[in-house]
Parts: sequence; structure tokens; C-alpha cells
Amino acid sequence: MYPLSLLLAATAATAHTIFLQLQTPDKLYPISHAIRTPTYDGPITNVASNDVACNGGPNPTTPSSQIITVQAGTSLKAVWRHTLTSGPDNVMDPSHKGPTLAYLKKVSNALTDSGIGNGWFKIQEDGLNNGVWGTTKVINNAGLHTIDIPACIENGQYLLRAEMIALHGAGSPGGAQLYMECAQINIVGGTGEARPQTVAFPGAYKANDPGITINIYSMSASSRYVIPGPPVFTCSGSSSSGGSSGPVEVPEPEPVSSCSVGQWQQCGGNNYSGCTSCASPYSCKEINAYYHQCT
Repeated sequence: MYPLSLLLAATAATAHTIFLQLQTPDKLYPISHAIRTPTYDGPITNVASNDVACNGGPNPTTPSSQIITVQAGTSLKAVWRHTLTSGPDNVMDPSHKGPTLAYLKKVSNALTDSGIGNGWFKIQEDGLNNGVWGTTKVINNAGLHTIDIPACIENGQYLLRAEMIALHGAGSPGGAQLYMECAQINIVGGTGEARPQTVAFPGAYKANDPGITINIYSMSASSRYVIPGPPVFTCSGSSSSGGSSGPVEVPEPEPVSSCSVGQWQQCGGNNYSGCTSCASPYSCKEINAYYHQCT
């Protein structure tokens, strides 16, 4: 029989995911090429942390010396896997439902810019459509997350931030699991006519946003999920949404008396700054130095 600690670690690990490859229309780049990949595949749960920009903190990232040239107006695919060595049949636990998103930030040097602060604009989102979540589509598509690069933006170096948010434990503050990595790209062929309005990371999301703290299990068939962050930038000047149509009926999160997280959620670890209390009857157990979990 395996020790309980190993079983708990395995259970926690199945939830995790990494954006580890970028595919352009003519090439699939090697794993970690131009992407700041982490040494640990865990989530960021504190939306006020600097780690929400390009990961880091509990998931130390490895710098990359490459930049990928991308043609404006084309579609890219962010490739997601459970770990750096997983195959397309192991993307993320299917119970971890939520939205997919993507952002760009124009920078003077994609190799050195931390991503922290203002300058980000959203170029893709997919929330809940006809009962199907954006993360489910990526899982069912062998980990491929399609991202369209606007044709009207300026040429130059950018950070591309691909993100998946798991909401299975988001009924209490700090329960949403945010997974993101940043790719270093150089966009060419853009018309340069657009100057998108931007937001900051951290800052674009708040802990009490209805798309961050939400009990997805109490949503009705007619409920619309409100995707966090700004509207999607489009060259036409209009905003688009990956959410479902119909009346907005976002359920209120379950009330909590203090900052606590539920079973299987992170409650501690090196550089962790989220909730450290577990909802009754669970207690915080150390899985490893970077990840403590409510069990």
C-alpha cells in the first residue's frame, strides 16, 4: 500500500497543467522554446500576487533565450500538458472546469521584461458555452488552445500570456486555480493602426470578481459565467465574448466567515501568500516545500 502522503500528492498533481509549447501555422516549436516554463506545475491562487503575470513564486520559472516570430493576423496554438513530459491524453484533470484566456503585452525586450504591471490586453477568452467550459474544449482537443493574433496591432516584441482557470474549488476566496505561462514573441506584418487599452497584472482580477469566486455547481442551465478581466480586444473596435448568451444569472458565492479553502486546495508552501486555513473538517498538510494542501 502506498503512503497517504504519496496518494495525496498524486491526487493534487492530476489537477495541474503547463503551457509548454507554441505552434504557429507552419511550425510546432520544441518544449520550452521561448516559453518561461515552471519547475512545478501548480497553480497561482492569489490574484494580487506578482506571480499572476507570468507565473513564478511557488512555481519557479526557467528563463528562455529564444523569441518566436509570429505573423499578425494568424492563429497560434498554445500547447498544454499536465507536466513537461506528459502526452496529449494528459492535459488537466477533466473535473477542473473554467475559462481559457490569452493576453498580449508589448515590450521593448521580451527576454527580460517580467510581465508585471500595466500593458496587457486580452485577445482571447472562452468561458461557458451551452454547458461546455473552455478548459474542457482544450482537454478534448489534446491540449491545443487556439489564439488569434490581431492584424491591426503594432509590430514588435510581445509577451503572450496563455491562461486556464480551474473553478472546481472557487466557492470560497482563494479557491480558484490560475495556470499561466508567458511566451516571448516578435510580431511582424501588423498594420499598427490600433492602440489597445491595457490592464495590469496583478490588478486585472480581484479576489471577489464573480468569475474568480463562484460556486459553479450551483449554476443553473440559464446562468452566464462572467469571464474575469477586460473585454477581448478586436480590430473592429467591438468586444467579443466566449461566454454563453442569455440572462446574466451568476450565483453568489457561498458565504464564508474567514479566509479558508476547501478540500484538495493549496493552503501553504514556500512563497505562497493565499489563505492558510482549511474549511472544516480539513487541515493543512505539507505535500512538498512549495505545496501544502487541505485534506
